[in-house]
Amino acid sequence: MTTTTERTYGFTDLPRLMALMTGAEKHGPAATSTLDALWVLYDRVLRVGPERLDDPERDRFLLSKGHGPMAYYAVLAAKGFLPIEWLPGFGSYHSPLGHHPDRVLVPGAEIGSGSLGHGLPIAVGAALGLRAQGRPDPAVWVLIGDAELDEGSNHEAIAFAGPAGLDRLHTIVIDNSSASHARPGGIAARFEAAGWSAETVDGRDHEALHAAFTAPHPGRPRVVVARVEPKNAPAPSQT
Repeated sequence: MTTTTERTYGFTDLPRLMALMTGAEKHGPAATSTLDALWVLYDRVLRVGPERLDDPERDRFLLSKGHGPMAYYAVLAAKGFLPIEWLPGFGSYHSPLGHHPDRVLVPGAEIGSGSLGHGLPIAVGAALGLRAQGRPDPAVWVLIGDAELDEGSNHEAIAFAGPAGLDRLHTIVIDNSSASHARPGGIAARFEAAGWSAETVDGRDHEALHAAFTAPHPGRPRVVVARVEPKNAPAPSQT
């Protein structure tokens, strides 16, 4: 739960906050697929907050799955990063909340995203940069979609991060069966083959997500594959 100056927001408030964002290009399935993972991260795992936007010791969260960002905006609003009043303007000409997040306009956004395949390589660079700066505490988290694994840039990042021992790097793959070249069970195996610690969980089970997000993985980067209903299938009720 999060208390703002006006009220307290919890997970069950997120569908209402998302409903404030209207328009014809909402990428609804892309947003609802990430909702549970984003909430567990921001509510229970990430060391971030509106008061720590410039803190060099903060954790970094990179949303690579930038299309359909309504869940991301709803979570940021619930956690006090941005005003609730911004949400109804989503996607309008003068709104800072675009159809893809802009790090210059959205408080708390670490990268501008939406062009698939970029987030994981950027996260690898961020983890390397923090290591070079002698900052062992900040964790780097990146959320990608399973279809992003169709992009070769991700496989280069996967292949590099394991042998480099980037144990402050964490990747969440939202698996809604969107990938063109996927095979059943192949996502976690691909990461494991490159030396990553990997686990596959139910992407709607908050306790399973939290346990997977916080599991120790000394000397290795971590990936959690969060399986949700296939794209365009009815999402489970959030209330």
